[in-house]
Amino acid sequence: MSIVKLDALGLWVDARRLGDVAPVLTGVAMTRALQALAALEAGAVANADEGRQVGHFWLRDPGGAPADRAAEIRSGRAAVKALSDRVRAEGRFDTVLQIGIGGSALGPQLLADALDGDGLALAFLDNTDPDGMARVLAGLDLARTLVLVVSKSGGTAETRNGLVEVQTACAARALDFPSRAVAVTCAGSKLDRQALDQGWLARVPLWDWVGGRFSVTSPVGLLPGSLAGLDVEALLAGAAAADAAGRLPPSENPAALLAASWFVATEGRSRRAMVVLPYRDRLALWSRYLQQLVMESLGKRLDRKGRTVHQGITVYGNKGSTDQHAYVQQLRDGPDDHFVVFVTTLDPGLAEPGPQVEPGVTSADYLQGFLLGTRRALTQAGHPSLTLVLERLDAWHLGALIAVHERAVGLYAELVDVNAYHQPGVEAGKLAAADVLALQARLRAGEDPGDAPADDVELLLAGLSAVRA
Repeated sequence: MSIVKLDALGLWVDARRLGDVAPVLTGVAMTRALQALAALEAGAVANADEGRQVGHFWLRDPGGAPADRAAEIRSGRAAVKALSDRVRAEGRFDTVLQIGIGGSALGPQLLADALDGDGLALAFLDNTDPDGMARVLAGLDLARTLVLVVSKSGGTAETRNGLVEVQTACAARALDFPSRAVAVTCAGSKLDRQALDQGWLARVPLWDWVGGRFSVTSPVGLLPGSLAGLDVEALLAGAAAADAAGRLPPSENPAALLAASWFVATEGRSRRAMVVLPYRDRLALWSRYLQQLVMESLGKRLDRKGRTVHQGITVYGNKGSTDQHAYVQQLRDGPDDHFVVFVTTLDPGLAEPGPQVEPGVTSADYLQGFLLGTRRALTQAGHPSLTLVLERLDAWHLGALIAVHERAVGLYAELVDVNAYHQPGVEAGKLAAADVLALQARLRAGEDPGDAPADDVELLLAGLSAVRA
């Protein structure tokens, strides 16, 4: 019961080195968690404070969605395909620049890094660092670049800033911006109205029932993926297959085993961090992707009864075997504050085995040997680990991997009684940032900072002085 191998899914979840997960996996709480996810898929409101449904499951299987949502999804897919086919046929562009932050960039970045395509190159502006944006823009031929501006609400400040930077760069090169710009946003948003008023090349729909960290199988990921020539249909099919497996009884359900494993590893009380070690370079961004998916979903101060619980699972990682020469030393010999998730593939991803680095031994043999050796060393030191195995790394299996983790997040949240689908801490940060920007404006005008924190004032004044210098 500590391992689920689904040959039809091409995925294993192996918790045999983690502990006894059976009581959690087969317990009443897991049964209720699976029922809660089924209710969400049937259209229940997940965010009572916002009155929103949660529908990322429907993106892969519109037939399982309420009729109005199914129509929206099919219309969105059609818009993605039509625009992608048109752009690739016209041949005006050879690069796609996606402007977004958080889930509006991280999912597509994972797809671009993990998969090969035969279409346009992908580039990203995913922060409001002016130097970082300048570096990206310096490497692009803007005359040959299609710009995707992605913001569900249309009011995300970092995305707005990136848009202004690109508009300015286009103006400096006497390039018409609207003819190369696409808005990916909710109907009627500020960004949608701007694109309509300025006559942008296209507008592609998003919906408020898809959270950013769950949006990679929406137009957020499908449009850049399609333009890049990735197999987005296989991505959707793999995710749909994983969703179907997520409705199986617990003993056959990879998402349920994953959630139960997290619960056992953390004892349901945030006791251990999750260290993600994918043994494929193409999955180097997987730990960053999981950071947002897991930490934004599960990192909550209050449970759904309003009690202070400070729940969450800290996620970090890079890749194997690189980290055997870095923080694996502490993982083995340091504090018992973590569990490790190994991720590997049976197929090393090469058409040919590759050269023998020693008689009868290839680099792929070494990579697998390092994974198993590190896992064994951690077990010997008493540290728990979990192993995920993909048959191969392609669009289908990546879609399955993503969907299994989306469902595991939802199940774990039910086990610890938090809402996985809102993010009040993120909103608090945005409000605080607005206050700081107002303080900066007062300081720039030479006004009294009032009762603002002294360390904020000190840093802002130093920054203003550095800019003037």
